[in-house]
Amino acid sequence: MCGEDQVEALELGQASPEDEFGQCFTGECRVNLLPTLYRLNAVISQSPDPGESLGMILKTMRSEMRMERGSVALMDRRRGQVFIHQSFGLTAEEESRGVYAMGEGITGKVAETGRVIIAPRLHESPDFLDRTGAHAGESRRKRAFVCVPIMLGKRVLGTIGGERSYLNQRLLKQDAEFLAAIALMIAPTVELYLIANVEKLELERENRELRDALRERFKPGNIIGNSKAMMADVYDLIGKVSKTRATVLILGESGVGKELVASAIHYSSDRAAKPFVRFNCAAIPETLAESLLFGHEKGAFTGALASRKGLFEQADGGTLFLDELGELSPSVQAKLLRVLQDRTLERVGGTTPVQVDVRVIAATNRELVRMVAEGHFREDLFYRLNVVPITVPPLRERGSDIILLADHFVAKACKAMEKSVKRISTPALNMLMAYHWPGNVRELENVIERAVILSDDAVIHAWNLPPSLQTARETGTTLGLGLEEKVRLVETEMIVEALKTTQGNIGQAAELLQVSRRVLGLRMGRLGIDPHRYRASA
Repeated sequence: MCGEDQVEALELGQASPEDEFGQCFTGECRVNLLPTLYRLNAVISQSPDPGESLGMILKTMRSEMRMERGSVALMDRRRGQVFIHQSFGLTAEEESRGVYAMGEGITGKVAETGRVIIAPRLHESPDFLDRTGAHAGESRRKRAFVCVPIMLGKRVLGTIGGERSYLNQRLLKQDAEFLAAIALMIAPTVELYLIANVEKLELERENRELRDALRERFKPGNIIGNSKAMMADVYDLIGKVSKTRATVLILGESGVGKELVASAIHYSSDRAAKPFVRFNCAAIPETLAESLLFGHEKGAFTGALASRKGLFEQADGGTLFLDELGELSPSVQAKLLRVLQDRTLERVGGTTPVQVDVRVIAATNRELVRMVAEGHFREDLFYRLNVVPITVPPLRERGSDIILLADHFVAKACKAMEKSVKRISTPALNMLMAYHWPGNVRELENVIERAVILSDDAVIHAWNLPPSLQTARETGTTLGLGLEEKVRLVETEMIVEALKTTQGNIGQAAELLQVSRRVLGLRMGRLGIDPHRYRASA
């Protein structure tokens, strides 16, 4: 018999004569469990549902073995974990917390080693984790825990664990042998169940987690900006249109974030769990665009060796985002119009109509009204798409959003490059605010990424920004291009930064700049810098 004060591995097959099923031990008598094994074997061999067999095992543990809690844990090899699949004595929330890494806790050790483990006194077992939280606030002094592996050959498929109070702990080995016999019978059924369900459920769970992550990433609240132009013209419309199935046309200059707006609409709608398919109309040759959008049948053209679903069919039930819509050819425009009107399409080379349920969100930086007037874009298609137009304002019209976006891109670049940039200097911020940003948000992100790379003192300075932001011709500022003016600018910035750091203390600022107090005072007088201003701000 194993010791009473430690977790011990139990070697089976060594029962003494007094340990046989049906014997009595100092006043406590265990019923004969051999008929129970026979009934369980009949259920397991005849039932096509593994869940029924596992349920029968747990019922036996509860009713005939008088266990207070029991569980069947299954192996998740993709994650290297075992998780509670079915149980009794545990709530649904407690059961969901029963996940153990290999070698973690008693259950994890049984799964790792394939050996039976008994904890005669649960409160003295250092390996019992109570991961489920079922023992919170209750005494474990008279509790014992038995855990056996479910094995097929040398592979561990899961575990069976049971917990009960014992007046006579010599029955522990009998419980372990009985559970091991059950585990041996159930092993082939468990393997089939794992193949048919657990891997499938794991893939579904990964897909669900990915969709949740995308929904969290692309929710409207994650679009950075609190300017009036964004609040009134973008956020409000996203909130209203996402609750409908209306077609949306997103307008705006290149780089303003039209795809981010489309993603926010999709992941805020009731189609969020369905596909969100993107298609750049300008990146695909005209000859392939029709096949990619609507699919094709085998033999429809040279190289069509098999039938293929188009993006409309792939996005069925979800959303199709058509970027750079103005680049579509007239023939594709005509076919797109029919899909929008009738919700049906025909594959290239096919004759059978295919029903689709797809919400279309289109985007373009072209002036579609002018293209319609010039005959380059179908007027009927324009009105079919222009149900709810959303115009994303250019960055130069978004005021303080530039600072918010710059801070966001600094944090993003620092994380990617494993650098530490604490802030953007005042002159650099002034230059960012003064620039007209022809490339919009995309250009700002590239500028900040470059500045983070060039920064070597945890601060983005004006000289870390590209030359296009530092010239008066490009920015419309009076920075000047001469050497003297540039030196004056750098000197002013360094003195101002030192005064900010020391809260206007001239002596400490002089030490930071490695000049005497007198020299610093003369330079501040020449540059017109008032140190009292920084004391007041502090």
